[in-house]
Amino acid sequence: MEYVTKGKAKELEEELVLLKTVRRSEIAEALEFAKSLGDLSENAEYSQAREAQAYLEERVARIEHILRNAKIVTKHHSTIVEVGSTAHVLKAGTRIQQVFMIVGAEEADTQAGKISLHSPLGSALLGKKAGDIVIMNTPKGEIKYTIKTID
Repeated sequence: MEYVTKGKAKELEEELVLLKTVRRSEIAEALEFAKSLGDLSENAEYSQAREAQAYLEERVARIEHILRNAKIVTKHHSTIVEVGSTAHVLKAGTRIQQVFMIVGAEEADTQAGKISLHSPLGSALLGKKAGDIVIMNTPKGEIKYTIKTID
């Protein structure tokens, strides 16, 4: 199952429309132009257009799969960390609180504080409550976080 927010689902739907209309059309034109250049075996333009077409079709299939299997999550308040929750955590040995929203893989953006439920920290936080200590194993050793609050 894929987890996405309502906003991300709308963004994916818009991207899908763009890919299926504008981008497919652009790639079809690029393929036709490349074919008009002659010998396809040594035609860089043709190879690039075919690669772009393959990437586009993979992305279309991926978005369709996500939307077909999506569970729309909303930001909500709960006593435990779930997908859609925002956890305020304190890393052991620091005084700086970090804030992470738990999201599906497609929506993860660490710069924006959105971490995937499949990430090491995201999966460690799931199901925990305020006051719990979460231990995340990394190649450099254990990192401990204390969950301060959950929004």
